Amino acid sequence: MSLAFTRRRTAAAILTAALLVPLAACGSDNDKKDSGADATASASGAPKADLTVLAAASLTDVFKTAGAAYEKEHPGTKVTFSFAGSQQLAAQVKQGAPADALVTADTKTMDGLKSDTGTPTVIAKNRLVIATGKGNPEEIENLKDLSDTKLKVVLAAPEVPVGRYSKQILDAQKIEVKPVSQELDVRSVLSKVELGEADAGLVYKTDAATATATVDAVDIPDAQNAVASYPAATLKATKNSEAADAFVKWLSTPEAQKILAAAGFQQP
Repeated sequence: MSLAFTRRRTAAAILTAALLVPLAACGSDNDKKDSGADATASASGAPKADLTVLAAASLTDVFKTAGAAYEKEHPGTKVTFSFAGSQQLAAQVKQGAPADALVTADTKTMDGLKSDTGTPTVIAKNRLVIATGKGNPEEIENLKDLSDTKLKVVLAAPEVPVGRYSKQILDAQKIEVKPVSQELDVRSVLSKVELGEADAGLVYKTDAATATATVDAVDIPDAQNAVASYPAATLKATKNSEAADAFVKWLSTPEAQKILAAAGFQQP
């Protein structure tokens, strides 16, 4: 082998080694960045993600507060809610709407989605009240008063959880009510009363509490009332299963329960 060839090969090896040094350094930086991202995810208790949560209409106000609290506690995670009647949410899940978690206002609706969800956990409970116009101008005192045909009473449709609960408590007391309309969710019932389009309506206690400036709430005795349970579950179709599961579990933590209790929800 000639001396010239040996020198050329040695020079090439030195040049290759020199080029590999910065590449190795870059790889080290990337490893550090990846390690830092993992550490951030670990510190927050959940991987970062943009989550879409389908939630019962009666959770509209409290979940906005809860979502902000969750995002603050989990930097890099964004929670977007889609609120509707539970039966509408179930239809969205069946139609393959892109979402990560589901919270309904009854166990029946959630039970009907067993093939689409993980194991549900009840995160809160609620009760019904009679919503009236501010000052209760019709002087409604109890469920029996709702049978007065002179009153314009609005209820949720029977397929809606709050509508089913309403029918349950009215039937139990053998009270016949002929509603002027049947709405698709509890917020629509409340809105009818707020706007003066109805004299009274059956809504959740927590919904009436969001509109104290425009409606009054007549309590229904526990013996005549119904208890609404709110189960939460991760959707099997989610692309963010770990993050979705973390959010669902968080809803049962003391911090989340404190937010729910402040809005009038009962502990599960």
